[in-house]
Amino acid sequence: MSVAFVKEPEGGEAFENLPDRPVSPHANFVTPEGLAQIEAEVARLEKEAAALDHADKAEDSRIGRDLRYWAARKNTAQVVETKGGDTVQFGSTVTVVREDEAGQETRQSFRIVGEDEADPHKGSISYVAPLARALTGKTVGDVVEVNGHEVELVEIR
Repeated sequence: MSVAFVKEPEGGEAFENLPDRPVSPHANFVTPEGLAQIEAEVARLEKEAAALDHADKAEDSRIGRDLRYWAARKNTAQVVETKGGDTVQFGSTVTVVREDEAGQETRQSFRIVGEDEADPHKGSISYVAPLARALTGKTVGDVVEVNGHEVELVEIR
């Protein structure tokens, strides 16, 4: 069989070049903590790349892809300092009340942060998330509708 029909490179190593991670079209706003997280990720990946056995093509490809992503995010990061105040803004920690499916009031607090630092399970959401967008510019007592549900803003920190 001709080698032209074989998918593996010469030497029998099967690997794929991973496509780049998609980069958000939104502005790369970050908190100071978010920038520190990005910088730590770049440093970690650079250290991994330096220690890598480049014969491991799959790992080389993964690290290269991730390093390109995080380096791009670091280069485009726009640090936004939290100013505090009476209205919801980037960096605010807010508490909302909403009804769950059983009709019980649920109280939830979260911080509005950059896309890469958002982790809803740890109490942070991206500033481009529908709830964050609906609450931005609002004050305590305002009610917004998100995905067909009313949410009342009860605290801003």
